[in-house]
Amino acid sequence: MAAGEEMAFRTEVLAACGASAGTMAELLAYTARRFKLPSGGAPRELPLPDEPHLDAWLRYAAEAERIGVFPALRNRFVQLRFPIQSGISEEEDYRSATRRGLMAAAAAHAPGIVLRRPADLELTICPTIAGRVPVLVVREREDFVTLVRAFSHRNEPVSVPGAMGACIVTGFNNWDRIADHRREWERSQGGPQPEAAWQDEFQRLIPRKELYQDRFIILSAGPYSGVDAAAVGLDPAAWLARSLVLRREHEFTHYFTYRVFGAMQNHLLDELIADFVGLVRASGQYRGELALRFLGLESYPQWRADGRLQAYRGEPPLSDAATAVLCGLAFRAIENLERFSIRNAPALDGLGALARLTLALAGLTLEEMASEGMVDRAAALMR
Repeated sequence: MAAGEEMAFRTEVLAACGASAGTMAELLAYTARRFKLPSGGAPRELPLPDEPHLDAWLRYAAEAERIGVFPALRNRFVQLRFPIQSGISEEEDYRSATRRGLMAAAAAHAPGIVLRRPADLELTICPTIAGRVPVLVVREREDFVTLVRAFSHRNEPVSVPGAMGACIVTGFNNWDRIADHRREWERSQGGPQPEAAWQDEFQRLIPRKELYQDRFIILSAGPYSGVDAAAVGLDPAAWLARSLVLRREHEFTHYFTYRVFGAMQNHLLDELIADFVGLVRASGQYRGELALRFLGLESYPQWRADGRLQAYRGEPPLSDAATAVLCGLAFRAIENLERFSIRNAPALDGLGALARLTLALAGLTLEEMASEGMVDRAAALMR
């Protein structure tokens, strides 16, 4: 579709959802095409291959089986040896530990982080559409907040929204892997080397971030999207178990788009796709009424002020009038996704098929996902 044709098509769909001349410009800016493949094109291997940090995390998981998750991670990650404390990220001890890998710098801050339920932490290496991914499951909400602050906010006591149930940690400098690299390098050099020689090697290492930067996911264990068990027809224990799978697979989908497209944002299109994959993986099918409830649209055209869609209004946020149109797009898109899932049930079976489906859905604009021809468009992109 040529650029002019695409703009005309998008404008037509937005108008059908109630967009006026006064809201059209902000909506077109919000719904601009989200995902663009890199110059090398679509991935040839699906699911995606494992990333280099998986070898280290497999060792961590094995150690966690022997001594427990928290002690195993504390042995490797110096952030866990510092408390959560305002201003700590600027202290010399913290900077020495996290920027130079000096574990001893944390000694004066013992015992560091203290969790309420450390024995309940779970570390798993999960197969996903994005390759195997390390996942840290945290059953206690306060512990989840603590670990998010440690791994994503340099041990600063930042506010963690109550609605936040997962955190994808990216660009995490793993000094344990750097130490492994030094040992291997020194072995290749015939034995221990002078510090100056190591600093030269370290400078050569810095541009190769895949050799020392990790990605992993921290998950909490509450009800998905804050939805009560009774609303989905399950008992509380069953809903908590399913919520964990939903949240996990939802985050794996964001992880996948981040690896393929370099993009992962709080945006309605991203969330529609991630909820689709999450529901399919957790329940074996896509149920539109649940997807609507997760966003706060179960009584559409009314929308709940505390629904998740509120978090996806963009920055600066869409006006209320434009948000009402966004709700219409979401409603139509969810109807289409349900039709698509029914017609293409075999395409939902297996990680490779789901990865191809995710690529296809990411190739749509919100208007295309909400349009009458969505099912055929997505199917064509999967071929």
